[in-house]
Amino acid sequence: MPHFFLKLIAPRPTFAMDMTDGEKLLMQEHFGYWKSRQDGGEVLVFGPVMDPKGPFGMGVVEAPDEAGARAFAANDPAMKANVGFACEIYPMRAVTRENSTERAVTRENATT
Repeated sequence: MPHFFLKLIAPRPTFAMDMTDGEKLLMQEHFGYWKSRQDGGEVLVFGPVMDPKGPFGMGVVEAPDEAGARAFAANDPAMKANVGFACEIYPMRAVTRENSTERAVTRENATT
């Protein structure tokens, strides 16, 4: 199944450092959403990226297509709250523990 890189951009660069109590609750819901989907096998990895220009969230998900990845993002409580989050979605070729041999063989065959 295809993989997609999702980048969640907060409403402001200082969000991770100055969340209100309501925003903290929203982030708990956001975490719960991602964790439950990880437990279900759709999410390979997720978490905050502490970029000095402004932290952001990232995750790598499996979805049947880009529409599926967009639906995944749209159902995230952070996006559903409509409080200024944005989500960028990029297709990617994820190499995981489960598929690393398969990917290496496919790549080697492509170069010969």
